[in-house]
Amino acid sequence: MPSAASLKKIRPIQLVAVIFFTVSGGPYGLEPLLSYAGDHAALLILLITPMMWDVPAILTVLELNSMMPITGGYYKWVKYALGTHWGFIEGWWTWLYTFVDLAIYPVLFVQYAGFFFPELLNFQVPVCLVIIWASAGLNILGIMPVGRVSLFLSAAVLAPIILLIALGIYHHSGPLHIPQPSLKGINFPSFGMALYTVMWNCLGWDNVTTYAEEVERPVRSYLVSVFTAFALVMVVYFFAIWVAQQSGINHDTLTEGGFPVLGILIGGRWLGIVIAAGGMASTLGIYTAVLLSVSRVPQVMAEDKLLPEGLNKLHSRFKTPYISIIICSIVVSFMVLWTFADLLIIDVTVYGAGLALEYVALIKLRIKEPLKYRPFRIPLSVTGLCLLLLLPVVVYSVALGGALTSTPKALLAALFAIVALLSAEVAWRIIKIAKPELKKV
Repeated sequence: MPSAASLKKIRPIQLVAVIFFTVSGGPYGLEPLLSYAGDHAALLILLITPMMWDVPAILTVLELNSMMPITGGYYKWVKYALGTHWGFIEGWWTWLYTFVDLAIYPVLFVQYAGFFFPELLNFQVPVCLVIIWASAGLNILGIMPVGRVSLFLSAAVLAPIILLIALGIYHHSGPLHIPQPSLKGINFPSFGMALYTVMWNCLGWDNVTTYAEEVERPVRSYLVSVFTAFALVMVVYFFAIWVAQQSGINHDTLTEGGFPVLGILIGGRWLGIVIAAGGMASTLGIYTAVLLSVSRVPQVMAEDKLLPEGLNKLHSRFKTPYISIIICSIVVSFMVLWTFADLLIIDVTVYGAGLALEYVALIKLRIKEPLKYRPFRIPLSVTGLCLLLLLPVVVYSVALGGALTSTPKALLAALFAIVALLSAEVAWRIIKIAKPELKKV
């Protein structure tokens, strides 16, 4: 593997763009929130959920990354803190969840592209495959092209949304207002799915650390870039949903047609076209950025002899883990037939389990190595950390409980997620049989 010094590295402004796409990519996918939560609870859930779900994750990621800013990120942290067994479990779970997550975006791309060419909906699978393999090619070229493309696509995503918000406020007749916040009248299944919708639109903060050695001054760059990206995400989400409320659009219409339909209502077909183009840019940017992060995990697991050694093979020219990228793309190619709702539940459920191991690693290292240098340190004691980390556990449990009671298909998706989680232990035992040196781990 090339030394960290020999790798081309991205700067903070490019890192902000990559983080923005890894975690968000704009409000596309947030449309069902109003259907689930209604006008009075939507903004309340949108603002409170990230405070409980994202902020603890962001703080955890920043502290652990400041201690170990290395390729492999969360996998390396958990392995160092909890041992090889749990490090493998962490890597396996995150690999699985990212396959599910990646499968969502080509499907969404086809839906937004269908605004221009409705016949594309009949060729969803071939179009998805083109997106998957074009993104694989871009990632093989290296992190610098991904950073440049993410920066360009960020502008392509944000410009239409800013235009939508500005025209929505300009054309609104009557006083602007925020509906009285209230959870009254929302049944538990709808509440759970509203939480899942927001959680899915705000996950992935740990993913952005898997290529830390390819970032200039990683500790400082991540500190600035993560908080900048979080603020950008929250501002965009808040105003997008708020403008939708002010427009009076039917909630089910917004869910089915997405933000392009809102654009038509506010500014005419031209605005709908611009927003649909932004949605296409968003899905492309997210897919490319997430593939960048997940491809580094099997690479470092292979270096640790926990996966086949071929996965850590680097491209002779671009020095990227091209075998890992190709394998990830093959798996995702078989998953684009799944429905969005099922993928959403599986995605968040598996991701939440992996995130929990990172929280355990944080607490374990505070107890085990309290004096180790941490350029960024959460200003809380171990007890305070435990209380802080209860917040995402509560959100996760409530969301899962609500989803399980929503529809029979949701229950099947959740059961599949549980089977996926259990597969990690099965894979670990198979690897221990194949590699005798791991039997004492």
